[in-house]
Amino acid sequence: MASSAPALPRPIPATSSIDRLCIDTIRTLAMDAVQKADSGHPGTPMALAPLGYMLFTKHMRHNPADPHWANRDRFVLSCGHASMLLYSCLYLTGYGLTLDDIKSFRQWESHTPGHPELGYTRGVETTTGPLGQGMGNAVGMAVAEAHLAAKFNREGHSIIDHYTYFICSDGDMMEGISHEVSSFAGHFGLGKLIGFYDDNHITIDGSTELTFTDDTAKRFEAYGWHVLHLPDINDLGAIDDVIAAAKKVTDRPTLVVMRTHIGYGSPNRHDSSKAHGEPLGVEEIKLTKENLGWPSQEPFFVPPEALAHCRTTREKGTALQGTWQNAFAEYRSAFPADAAELDRRLAGRLPDGWEKALPTFNAETGAVASRAASGVVINALAAVVPELMGGSADLAPSNNTMLKNIDTFTPSTPEGRNMHFGIREHGMTAIMNGMSLHGGVIPYGGTFLVFSDYMRPAIRLAAFMKRRVIYVFTHDSIGLGEDGPTHQPIEQLTALRVIPQMTTIRPADAGETVEAWRAALLHDTGPTALVLTRQKLGFIDRKKYAPASGVAKGAYVLGDAKSGKPDVVIMSSGSEVAIAIAAYEKLSAQGVAARVVSMPSHEIFARQPISYRDSVLVPGAKKVAIEAAHPMSWYRWVGGDGEIIGIDHYGASAPYQRIYEELGLTVDKVVAAANQLLGR
Repeated sequence: MASSAPALPRPIPATSSIDRLCIDTIRTLAMDAVQKADSGHPGTPMALAPLGYMLFTKHMRHNPADPHWANRDRFVLSCGHASMLLYSCLYLTGYGLTLDDIKSFRQWESHTPGHPELGYTRGVETTTGPLGQGMGNAVGMAVAEAHLAAKFNREGHSIIDHYTYFICSDGDMMEGISHEVSSFAGHFGLGKLIGFYDDNHITIDGSTELTFTDDTAKRFEAYGWHVLHLPDINDLGAIDDVIAAAKKVTDRPTLVVMRTHIGYGSPNRHDSSKAHGEPLGVEEIKLTKENLGWPSQEPFFVPPEALAHCRTTREKGTALQGTWQNAFAEYRSAFPADAAELDRRLAGRLPDGWEKALPTFNAETGAVASRAASGVVINALAAVVPELMGGSADLAPSNNTMLKNIDTFTPSTPEGRNMHFGIREHGMTAIMNGMSLHGGVIPYGGTFLVFSDYMRPAIRLAAFMKRRVIYVFTHDSIGLGEDGPTHQPIEQLTALRVIPQMTTIRPADAGETVEAWRAALLHDTGPTALVLTRQKLGFIDRKKYAPASGVAKGAYVLGDAKSGKPDVVIMSSGSEVAIAIAAYEKLSAQGVAARVVSMPSHEIFARQPISYRDSVLVPGAKKVAIEAAHPMSWYRWVGGDGEIIGIDHYGASAPYQRIYEELGLTVDKVVAAANQLLGR
């Protein structure tokens, strides 16, 4: 709820303590960087400066000299618009950012972009900006920590033992994803997760009373969280006490509700929406520095004693990591196999020989829905790829994502690998991102393809961050039949295919499903979506048609003209490949020089050399594509003089065979289109 009229913040002399000097350095750097960029969010970093300082210099176990130390505490700034808080802390504690980087805030190719970006700035654990995503990532990191600790720690050897801290805002709390992931975290008792809620009562539009009067503390108590209050973020002793109290509770995550004042120190922007998303202005910065008792009006002034004090974090961090490395050496001596396995997982290397476990299908076992084939594959892999961990958004029996004879992840069995995410598609995806970011696990999650729309913001971030996460999307088309158009995806395939750094694979049969899983595990520079059928598929006789190993190149020739180059290429993905094969056979019987191509992955095919692509699609040949989805993504391959048989409207409720017939997804339609293109 909104406060009464704000009181002018009490000026605090910079000479009162080295702590205050460091805190006000963070505040002034935020003001100056946003002012120089002429855009950004100065008010929240100014308010949160005491917490950022205390976390990075006192409470977090981390080593600025090695941002990838496996047992470091993780820090997630879910309210990514407050990025200058994070950048200031990273600069001051010695993560490699320079003052010139701070001065280049929000500029081309600077290491200080408008919102934190993974892999771009040393010390940034995840890309945040879309509100609520960071909370989900933090939950996922805590899941991975709990799982790996249960799996690898031994009596007297706590090798995996760290906290995940996050800061969130009113905006994060308003987003629906915050409910999904917080409910999940409370239910699963993630005691190593500590969040700080920046309750500053201000949004860009004005007071939060305009839209948001929730009792957030009671909300999180209802989720099962341990809730604490920090009435004044400027009370450093109180920050010490609240973190100590949070760590004492090990069976629940903790949320610290902090009363803060956006634009702290600013005489005219204090507790004002004007401090949220725009520069304070030169004159207001001058007044603010005077109010804080700041020793210089020079922009980007960093007192040498403040920098020296914060940089001692590197020495402390190096000592902490050294102590851990000694402990790990003792662990390695006592448990060499476990240590080697943990090394492998944290390095992201797959086990030697894992591909030998991939199953093979024949005519008797392979005439199944690709979702069923996927279930067989994932269980075969689970035995040899122990880092594979995941489940479904309450659709495990339909998605075939359960690992047989393997424990479920619960508060009492965190070593379990089967995960029940609940009906939380968006939250599941953000949690998977956090699990991947932590390392040591390869997360997967399943739901119906149509519900990928609920997941899209987190999928996009997985692609942006190049995370190895795997989505198992079943019920991939109108082929799901009687559930009707609300559950029949039309535009989702195209929507996934246009995401940069995303790989979508829609296998045509059980053999291609095996290869799709192989490709997904080998692909470690972005997420992979496996798009699978509900309905049974026929078995493609690989003695007559090309082997399914062609999936590795995204598209391949299944069957070809008897002699010479083909005049027409029939192409498809997934369940419609069977239609394409039948059309190819019929055209061949008519004397047409035809070729049939399976294209399970547009993205993988696009990554192949032009010479290979031309060898498959044959420039000059006519092209016909068929897919039970929106046609848009096929224009790239068919060209302006080809034909695409797809669906640009919603489906219907009926047995799937009838729907295919009514919508024109038939062999005869493909044959007629090919003959028309050839002028026959």
